[in-house]
Amino acid sequence: MIRRLYTVLLYLSLPLVLMRLLWRSLKAPAYRRRWSERFGLFHPPSTWGGLWIHAVSVGEVQAVLPLIRRLLAENPRLPITVTTTTPTGSARVIEQLGDQVFHVYLPYDLPLALTGFLRRVRPRALLMVETEIWPNLLYFCNRHRVYSLLANARLSAKSAQRYARLGRFTRDTFGLIDRVAAQADADAARFRDLGVPAERLNVTGSIKFDMRIPASLEEQVEVLRRDWGGRPVWIAGSTHEGEDEQVLFAHHTVLTHFPDALLILVPRHPERFERVGGLCKRELFRTARRSRSGEYGPETQVYLGDTMGDLPLLLGSADVAFIGGSLVKTGGHNMLEASAQGVAVCFGPHVFNFATISQMLIDEGAAVRVDGEAALAERVVAWFANASERAEFGERGRAVVAQNRGALQRLVDLIPLR
Repeated sequence: MIRRLYTVLLYLSLPLVLMRLLWRSLKAPAYRRRWSERFGLFHPPSTWGGLWIHAVSVGEVQAVLPLIRRLLAENPRLPITVTTTTPTGSARVIEQLGDQVFHVYLPYDLPLALTGFLRRVRPRALLMVETEIWPNLLYFCNRHRVYSLLANARLSAKSAQRYARLGRFTRDTFGLIDRVAAQADADAARFRDLGVPAERLNVTGSIKFDMRIPASLEEQVEVLRRDWGGRPVWIAGSTHEGEDEQVLFAHHTVLTHFPDALLILVPRHPERFERVGGLCKRELFRTARRSRSGEYGPETQVYLGDTMGDLPLLLGSADVAFIGGSLVKTGGHNMLEASAQGVAVCFGPHVFNFATISQMLIDEGAAVRVDGEAALAERVVAWFANASERAEFGERGRAVVAQNRGALQRLVDLIPLR
């Protein structure tokens, strides 16, 4: 009964949802394309009966790429469908996997859209990455006998409290999940409290530790480091609205101590590239953009990473990395991409999306939490002034990543491939 009411409310809110897509498309035109896929309407894949993997956006796609590549290598005849919610996630799937997988947008959580999708793809199992809980999605997967696995699952205390307010609706919805592969014991406990039977819970760790730095990336990093010409370089990666100003304020301070310092600034969303570029110029920084070859020179103070897919390379080329989404209440982003390359890492106080990983890095002396723009500037200056301490943080981060690998294999063991 509650699910039906939820569905009615979704249908009633559909005009607002479409208006939001149009609004977002003003800055990111890709949002006005391929709408039919969001309603379960598309040309079906040539084969069906395989694995459906849903990864919301770029971060989730990046995390699940090693799993997909392994599954394709070990099961070359396994049909894999990958869905995303955002155009940036879609672009990443297409760039990295091409026609190795079938890709469309995730349909809205509406019965007609979901049944249309399921009829066209006919998946055997659904693997959802991290925290994608959609009531109708789980209901219709259960009804169509599609096995559901929530992979790399995390659930913050705050999110668990919000879900708990919905009482029986939450318990009924969470009870439809066939298997939860949780990142940590605390995550598993919260899922259990919200209705997932204990026998369906496994603690597998985070698959983000299982990233491997390819030799080709290491070579590109070395080339870029040579381009920097020995300058002290720090990066602010995956920054959000309201955070860029704080980063640029910190860079003003850094330049008073290290006049030749370079900041690599990489906004999280491509629709913000132009705005952030304008902000850099208004702050009177000599700015070069990665998308415009030849702009960078020794006088450049800010290097704007306004291209897609280059964040791992840019992280590896820096001496110090600040991970964005953490000075504002976004929840932080993956700090392991920097740690895996031996880069000293810091982040702000708002890292609830990476609570376990961030605390692990801090406990191991592999990262530092900064409380604001002044503390960020102080940390960058301190690490620029002390190369040995900076290197120790970086190496401890690399060790944490290496010591915690193995979640990928534990997850593979839970996927019903036959």
